Amino acid sequence: MTTQFGQYAPPTHVVAHLSDTHLLGGARPLYGTVDTDAPLAAALARLESGGIRVDALVITGDLTELGEPEAYRRLRELVEPVAKRLGAELVWVMGNHDVRAAYAAELRGEATADAGPQDVGPQDVGPQDAVHEVAGLRIISLDTTVPGYHHGDIRESQLEWLAEQLAEPAPHGTVLALHHPPIPSSVEVMALLELRNQAALAKVIRGRDVRAILGGHLHYATAGQFAGIPVFVAAGSCYVIDAGADPASLIGHAAGQTLSLVHMRPGAVTTSAIPLDEGTKVVDFPPVIVQAFAAMTPEARLEAFSSKTSTFTREEAHRIVAGETGAPQ
Repeated sequence: MTTQFGQYAPPTHVVAHLSDTHLLGGARPLYGTVDTDAPLAAALARLESGGIRVDALVITGDLTELGEPEAYRRLRELVEPVAKRLGAELVWVMGNHDVRAAYAAELRGEATADAGPQDVGPQDVGPQDAVHEVAGLRIISLDTTVPGYHHGDIRESQLEWLAEQLAEPAPHGTVLALHHPPIPSSVEVMALLELRNQAALAKVIRGRDVRAILGGHLHYATAGQFAGIPVFVAAGSCYVIDAGADPASLIGHAAGQTLSLVHMRPGAVTTSAIPLDEGTKVVDFPPVIVQAFAAMTPEARLEAFSSKTSTFTREEAHRIVAGETGAPQ
């Protein structure tokens, strides 16, 4: 049972958010040097080892680099067992590097989500939109890709479909997951590949029950606001674009990758970037210490952890870990 230590209630849902895995067939390295499988495996391992309840795992596009069927199959082999062990709903999202036909065949063949509109053209299987219901939280995967291009756009038929889905609110609201985030990029050249038709999207979702928008594409973790809704962008799992470099440049590093956790609370939505490289541990409060706080009165808890003169974290906590004493009341 979770103890409410502060003013906010525990989350009703936790969404793990990854993006831009860019897998290649045959486990070939991206650009000949980047091992795309290793950081994805590290992210999944962190989810399993962290002891965090995960209700949904959302991967916001560019799942593969070239849309190769074998790459999608390997992605499923890596991700699906972990999602199953976590008991998490798995939500795929199309990205500009993905190919709709292969995506539909390899990832949607066994999908249980309701399909979105299928505007089939001569060589187009249609947008890969879907709706997932997760214990009262609705997650809508919206395909913002343009076949043959890397920028994003949304068809009028998709907007009509989205409006229909949002006509009735979900018990815990809606999360909209798309690849091209509807916020500015601090890396100037990425504006060439931004999402178009944003005003029409804003018109559809403004005033509805959309509580958060999850995106990728930019390859660095960032956040903003669109139509009054928070937008959370996950960094690329394969490599990270340096948003601190000269804005007129585009520099990527196979380092600093993170995964994101989105906590859905009544009246509040937050995101946290979790580093895949844990580094050197400098602070360690094991669960037994948190349990000790839970056993205290609110007044004792405040004195133990908030007071600058408290000796709890320096002395009593070590004895509790060693099993020498219980928590003060």
